[in-house]
Amino acid sequence: MSSNSKKHLGHTARKRFGQNFLHDQDVIHNIVAAINPQKSDFLIEIGPGLGALTEPVADQVDKLTVVELDRDLAERLRHHPFLNQKLTVIEQDALNFNFRDYFESLNLTEQNGIRVFGNLPYNISTPLIFHLLTFHDLIQDMHFMLQKEVVKRLCAAPNSKAYGRLTVMAQYYCQVMPVLEVPPAAFKPAPKVDSAVIRLVPYTELPYPAKDVSFLNRVVTQAFNQRRKTLRNSLSQLFTAEQLEELGMDLQARAENLSLKDYVSLANYLFDHQDLEEK
Repeated sequence: MSSNSKKHLGHTARKRFGQNFLHDQDVIHNIVAAINPQKSDFLIEIGPGLGALTEPVADQVDKLTVVELDRDLAERLRHHPFLNQKLTVIEQDALNFNFRDYFESLNLTEQNGIRVFGNLPYNISTPLIFHLLTFHDLIQDMHFMLQKEVVKRLCAAPNSKAYGRLTVMAQYYCQVMPVLEVPPAAFKPAPKVDSAVIRLVPYTELPYPAKDVSFLNRVVTQAFNQRRKTLRNSLSQLFTAEQLEELGMDLQARAENLSLKDYVSLANYLFDHQDLEEK
């Protein structure tokens, strides 16, 4: 790839940051329409890059916080001729950013839930979504551009190959809705994969609450770490075959065959019997 095709608006895309800059105006318009920013919203953009979404969103709101790891891009945004009055630029890795501390430092209430959006770097999108889910109680909604494969995983139903740990944990906390598909040509440099935009809306009341989410994480991780094995084998460190049958599980089923409700019932059983497990 020539260096020119990696360059957009005078900035050369950095591979280590997974940078692909959105430039298709129709796609940008459709994403901003999906976000539908309101003047008083508290919005945080992750990875604003060259401002393709930042500019049209900032046009519609009073203030906007952006989290940008690339020093050059952060500096560029701080000196943006139109945006610098509205923007708070946080130069940090979003994977390590504590949204709760920031929320509390601004004395916001949960009525001002954070609205998060961004064209996420594909190399960190999955861990970043897991990180954001830990702040689900503060977040009103999230709109992300992701690799289409990740969107498929987020939206998957049981009994499909795309269904996995990310699916279960995202759907535990959020209602998940695909918004639009985006071709590689909408970016510069064009990625080798198709992209899609997704909306994640955290539940105010969880449909299937776990007594302790760390137990849910443990069961889901264990099951999908060995997803080709039957439950009898993949979950053998946590449950006996008798316990699984008592909970109505098919011992010959695999991780992808269980619903979110099934996983929560397993986690809650484990939580209720943790004293027995420790003996």
